[in-house]
Formats: sequence, C-alpha cells, structure tokens
Amino acid sequence: MQDEQHHRIGGLRFLVAEDDEFQRHWLTVMLTKLGATHITEAQNGREALKILSDASSRIDISFVDLNMPGMDGIELVRHLANGEHAGAVALTSALGSALLFSVETMSKAYGIDVLGTFEKPATPEVLERLIGNYKPSSRARGDAQQALPQFSLDDIHAALAQNQFEPFFQPKVELATGKVKAVEAFARWRHPAHGILTPKAFIPVLEQSGSMERLTWRIIERSVAACRSWHDRGLMLSVSINLSATALSEAGLAERILAHIHEHGIEPAFLTIEITELMAMTDSPVCLENLARLRMKGFGLSVDDYGTARSNMQQLLRIPFLDLKIDRSFVAGAAQNEQMRIALSSCLDLARKLRRNSVAVGVETREDWDLLRGLGCTYAQGFYIAKPMEREAVPDWIDEWNQFF
Repeated sequence: MQDEQHHRIGGLRFLVAEDDEFQRHWLTVMLTKLGATHITEAQNGREALKILSDASSRIDISFVDLNMPGMDGIELVRHLANGEHAGAVALTSALGSALLFSVETMSKAYGIDVLGTFEKPATPEVLERLIGNYKPSSRARGDAQQALPQFSLDDIHAALAQNQFEPFFQPKVELATGKVKAVEAFARWRHPAHGILTPKAFIPVLEQSGSMERLTWRIIERSVAACRSWHDRGLMLSVSINLSATALSEAGLAERILAHIHEHGIEPAFLTIEITELMAMTDSPVCLENLARLRMKGFGLSVDDYGTARSNMQQLLRIPFLDLKIDRSFVAGAAQNEQMRIALSSCLDLARKLRRNSVAVGVETREDWDLLRGLGCTYAQGFYIAKPMEREAVPDWIDEWNQFF
C-alpha cells in the first residue's frame, strides 16, 4: 500500500509557494520522502503566479503560504480564480486556524479546489492526508459535464412521458448503532444516450419554467413503491423525499400524499418530507398550512441545508420539523479544523436542545464519521457510507453493511 501511495504521489507535480527559506526547504524534503519527484519552488506569490500561469507547466497541487511579501497567498488565490488554473491548492499559515478557515471559505467561494489547510509547521502525516484528498480526474469530469448538451423543456417533458426518470436512494445510518434507518430519494434521468444524469442536467430548466410538479410526483410515486417493496421484504426503511417550493405551495398537497401512501399500505411515519432551510423561511400561508398538516398527519419533516440560508431560529420554529440536516460545509474538514469543529458542534447542540434529530450530510471519511459520533450526531449520510443507488441494490447493500455492525 505504501509503495502504491509513493507511486501515485510520484506522478503528481507540486508547487511550494513559501517565502521562508527554511519552511520551503522543509516542505520540499517531506514531499520528497513521500515520493514526490516533481517539485517547483516559489519565494512569493508573484513568482508562483508566473509558474502557475505558464500553460506548459502543469501543477497538480500548490502549497500556498498566506503571508508572503509582494503578493500574498490571498491575492494569489484570487488571481488563480480569475485564470484557468485547474490544479488544487493547500493553504498554510503560522497566523492561526481562524485566518486559515476564513481564507479557505473565500477560496472555495472563488471556485478553487481547496484540499485543506494546516498550521505551520507541517508534518508528513498532514501532507499525506491533504494529497490523499486530491482527485486528478476532477478537471476531466468538469469537461465531461460541460460537453453534455443543454436539454430543453420539451426534451425533459418527453423523457418524463417515456418514464426515464427514477429515484436513486442514499442510506441514512444511525451513528450510535450503525443501523440503516432510512434512505433519501434523489432524482436521476436514465438517458438513452448519456447514461445516468444528475439533477444539474434537468432541475434548473424545470424550476425556471415552473414545471417541477410532474417530476416531483414521479419521484414520490416511485419512492413510495420502493418503500412498499422493502417493507414486504422485512426492511422497515423510511424514505425522505425533497419537495420543491412549487409543490409545497400546492393546495391540498398533504391530502394528496396521504391518499397515495394509503394506496400502498404505508404509514405516514415512514415518509419524511424534506425542505431546504430557505424554503422554511417562507411566509406563504399555503406552504405553512401544508407543512403543519403533513406533520399533523404523521409524516416526518426535515429542514435540509441548515446553516446556508441565514435563517433565524424564530423562522425555523414555525416549521414542526423533526430532523435538522447539517449542511456538508460544516462537516467537510471539521475533523482537522478547530473553527469548523466548533461550528459543527454548535449546530448539533442546537438540534439536541430542541429535541430534534440531527442528520449530517457529506460524510466522506472515517474521520468525519468518528467526529460526528463523538459529538452525538443522530444520523450520518454521505459517500463514506454509500452513494445513491438503484432501488434493487438497496437490500443487498444493507446486508453487506450489517456485517460490519
């Protein structure tokens, strides 16, 4: 395994942008010991930018010090965002984790691929972890997505008529026991030419045209049918379904959903309706009535993307929600970043004090899992556990997962 890691690192090209000669040399030495064979050094931001802007000089990972003379690391990041640099960046500083967290947030907002941050001095373990976050195919994936045709509303309506849309399901695991308690439904388009397409290919078009209803009900119908099939096999899973603002404003929504699940013999408690934090801030009486009626009938309610919409607690408490889903931006990197860990802990503490379940999304590493479990989070969801999968794959996946617990 170590030889494989050295071989992988050996194929990458690194840039160390650091004005302190000792720190720059030390980073270079550690990278060499980890297997790096292509390392370029820069003494300041301007020198680094010149190297990174050279089309003939491919740099996969840049280690950038924030405090450099002439052009500091913050300005360098801004220039990289305005250019066409496709490599990843790791940020470092001796000025504390609060500054690093702030610049990391800024860099991500600029669209920079940030592998993480670390306070000086670096250690081989820290560097190895950061390099392990690097995905060399990320640029290729982006190009592939851009190459997809732009689908029209007529294209999407035709696909709906041909039953090309279906839900994929991502497991939700109870952290205290490791048991799979529920799944979340995600819309997928099984395109005959382009394969499985994610919502980015069709949701914006439907939302802009106000045509979400057909897709929403297609996902609800197929998710409820899947739930029935799992219950028939003895898997008493709950299913979470995301509702759009358009669906939520539909008069009689609760009664329509209730009638549909009764046709399949499913109790309302096995269906959770998810709305975003932004939608929870609505003042629409129809939306508020639907949410209250859904809860009164026994459905679960979940506030998704918590922490992203600047809501206040008074607004959230108008919604009788059971689950508070913590946005992935609070989870990613919290195991290594004290500031993020404090923010994550605060979100979980709020859910606990309100006697709500907490659900952390974007759980991608064992470190994320261990941290969330230690902080008392109720449920976890993310690629560390499983990617969204087809309905038929869920039972076998659960059998495999249960062998670990």
